[in-house]
Amino acid sequence: MMITIGLTGWGDHPTITLENSKKLENYSSYFPVVELDTSFYAIPPQKNISSWIEKTPEAFQFIPKAYKAMTQHKEWIEEFSSIEQMFEIFNKTFEPMVVSNKVKAFLFQFPPYFDCTKQNVAYLRRVRELMKDLPVAIEFRSQSWFTEQNKEKTLDFLLQQHFINVIVDQPQTPNNSVPTIPLSTNDTLAIYRLHGRNYEGWLGESLNDWRAERTLYNYKKEELVEFATTVETLESKTQEVCVIFNNNSGGHAAQNAFSLQDILDISFENLSPRQLDLF
Repeated sequence: MMITIGLTGWGDHPTITLENSKKLENYSSYFPVVELDTSFYAIPPQKNISSWIEKTPEAFQFIPKAYKAMTQHKEWIEEFSSIEQMFEIFNKTFEPMVVSNKVKAFLFQFPPYFDCTKQNVAYLRRVRELMKDLPVAIEFRSQSWFTEQNKEKTLDFLLQQHFINVIVDQPQTPNNSVPTIPLSTNDTLAIYRLHGRNYEGWLGESLNDWRAERTLYNYKKEELVEFATTVETLESKTQEVCVIFNNNSGGHAAQNAFSLQDILDISFENLSPRQLDLF
């Protein structure tokens, strides 16, 4: 059994960045995994993938986010001739990372309007087919998947499709959040994404820049202790529990991650050498 901890992205954490030109190297001297969020906005060039592989230790892993058209945040038809072509290009791009065993899982985060419908269940089956046997984690933002009526069916479906149920911590707003369901649907990996508890920011109303403010939150010690208990419970159900801190807006993610690491009393090996370690 193993517990890993990481953050979303490696560029927005000033407390662990010693050199701006070596942000990924600095990051990978502290954490063994990172959520790669840039792939949500654009499928990265092949040279970027090669660079990220070269800059990180052999055991370091990425959780690349699926491109936004793959999760229906935009229309695929604007850029691709078919859904198959879109997935094929995405998979081909990340193939070197997969072959190097540097992909922990691909994260498919669906929008609030991706409801629990027959059409969307069929799309998820298509995702599994097009992603072949690659590890895929599913994060819903529509509460309809976890209603009293649908919760067990959703979890059973994820289990059948070998999908990883992304367990989340987020404010419980009326329209774009799901409850914390601390259950693993994959015996290899569980992913726990911590978005913060900024209710107003998550609501996304009457804010100048709701995207920037949504994850503005600093977890309290007692909240981190609560997460540690959940992680230890999950640890008995799966080979690895990976915790990702996404509360980046105020720069709190790294320090919160270090605190959780202390609470769990774990250390990470095979990291990049830190600058001070060279002397």
